Amino acid sequence: MAIRFTLNGAARELDTDPEKPLLWALREDMGLPGTKFGCGAGLCGACTVHLEGAAIRSCLTPVGAVEGQSVTTIEGVAALDAGRRVGAAWRELDVPQCGYCQAGQIMSAVALLTETPDPDDAAIDAAMAGNLCRCSTYVRIRAGIKAAAKARGAAA
Repeated sequence: MAIRFTLNGAARELDTDPEKPLLWALREDMGLPGTKFGCGAGLCGACTVHLEGAAIRSCLTPVGAVEGQSVTTIEGVAALDAGRRVGAAWRELDVPQCGYCQAGQIMSAVALLTETPDPDDAAIDAAMAGNLCRCSTYVRIRAGIKAAAKARGAAA
């Protein structure tokens, strides 16, 4: 079945089983390995992508559910203002340790900053609660989000 959607700003068509998890469609069929498999149950956040700007777990989302919608992955997030700011903050503050979870962390942080440009600690905690980091870089992740939020004010 042909599934049509926008992927990282480009119109795409994919002929696959509509029940296939979006995660595997992105990685295997679309050649975008940045979205990671973590738990397969939507609990760790490694597979986070944006669907119409909202952070979702691609391991739980059937690719057929994105028909006619816009999907953004870690490979395309730098096209967004918040994505550029988060990326710059992550590099400046050396946020990642092993890096495996960071695509999902970044995608959730960008969704947060797009919706809440200047989040407080409670908003950061709520938005990032579903993203696990085995290296426990949570303090650096929060600092990165705050730096990216502050960079918005500097650019405005």
